[in-house]
Amino acid sequence: MNQIKTMVLLLLCLTINNTIASQTNSTSEETLYFDIVYNNKTIGSLKATKTSNDSLTYYQSSTIIETRIIKKINVNHEYNVTFNGNMLKTSNVDITINDKPHAKTFTKKSETGYQVLKNEKDKETVKDPIYYATVLLYFTEPKHVDRCYSEQTGNFNTIIALGNHAYKKVNSKERENNYYYKNGLLKRASIDGGLIKFDIIARNK
Repeated sequence: MNQIKTMVLLLLCLTINNTIASQTNSTSEETLYFDIVYNNKTIGSLKATKTSNDSLTYYQSSTIIETRIIKKINVNHEYNVTFNGNMLKTSNVDITINDKPHAKTFTKKSETGYQVLKNEKDKETVKDPIYYATVLLYFTEPKHVDRCYSEQTGNFNTIIALGNHAYKKVNSKERENNYYYKNGLLKRASIDGGLIKFDIIARNK
């Protein structure tokens, strides 16, 4: 009888431990889809995914644009960003235009700040902590945020609240992007991409 009781207690302990482990290691995922619109014509798409696992949050965004302005333009943006708690841990950006490398930027947190590697050769250091980056603009309305880190350029952009859940982002080249939110989620954005200006419009899956 004692052996049976011991086995039952062991099984109960294993069940409880497995339940606690599954709750502790729970993973949540959120995916958003957007159309890229230029002159009232859809020329591309954007998919952004947020995956949370314990204290780590992983953001991925993929943008594909295909259009013709004088000549054919094919743009691909790939973002992979990791936050540990509310602070940036790493980001990796790879952008190609017409299948040729345009920008490749890697950011990694260090003991003294962040090490930034641009195009695999130009090294820079960002000393300030990074709590908000551009990929978060898809998921989190930037309330009370006055700047955000650009994973592509490795510096900070200015965020200006316009009222009525609208915000302006100004980058280091003085290009302005406007973002419009509803219920905390991005619904539309007007983007100055340098080559072209276009809109990002949220859509259903």
